[in-house]
Amino acid sequence: MSSSTDSCAIFRRLHESGCFVMPNPWDVGSARVLEQLGFPALATTSSGLAWSLGRRDNSVSRNDTIAHMRKMAAAVEVPINADFEDGFARKPSDVARNVKAATTTGVAGLSIEDSTGDEADPLFEFELAVERIGAARRAIDDSGTGIVLTARSEGFIVGRPELAETIRRLTAYAEAGADCLYAPGLSTVQDVAAVVNALAPKPVNVLVGSDFTTVAELADLGVRRISVGGALARAAWGSFLYAASEIAEHGTFARLAAGVPFPVLNRRFTPADR
Repeated sequence: MSSSTDSCAIFRRLHESGCFVMPNPWDVGSARVLEQLGFPALATTSSGLAWSLGRRDNSVSRNDTIAHMRKMAAAVEVPINADFEDGFARKPSDVARNVKAATTTGVAGLSIEDSTGDEADPLFEFELAVERIGAARRAIDDSGTGIVLTARSEGFIVGRPELAETIRRLTAYAEAGADCLYAPGLSTVQDVAAVVNALAPKPVNVLVGSDFTTVAELADLGVRRISVGGALARAAWGSFLYAASEIAEHGTFARLAAGVPFPVLNRRFTPADR
């Protein structure tokens, strides 16, 4: 990519029509393989990054996340969308400050979510949540980068699976300046269709972590963007854990036969000085 501005422009055009899949690598190696497979854009995953560092999701610091964003954006030629969690702050002014720092990393998009991390009160109060998206919007505009802002409403994954409230929040986030809307946890085509129709013509991202649908079906519903969150990382960890557990528990090595052959995998990677 010739510049981060070019990357942002390309990423923004992807949201104008059609439907594209934006899978989620967790490190440079997985990003480069996904790029080779032809995906037009990629997205970071907070859970995938955390697990690769031996941590739980949502326990990686702002500075480490920003360093990861910079590394991922530099590793591939396709646009990178960043999972920027809750903006690593509560107050809108602090969200804006952190988003400003994120705009220097070379990413083409970033998302801000409305979950608090508090099980008793899992979503930011409505007006505050809207103000946080507005603050992120202003920080991006001030940067002049053209980064695509995605606003996420987390109700379906934090114990508040209320479709009407999710749509109310996403509609308000769009009015506050979000370019793309995202409600992770939708698991039926009926709910997906309701969100897409309510927010049209704004583009909607749908998270797919199981086989409840297909790319073609989501495209027919009007979904613009599909991501998989930590699902690819979970698939990789699944193969690792099953194989390692077999060795530890049975002293056998049968599951190692399912691994990608060494030369095939080795050919996937470019020199380190790329």
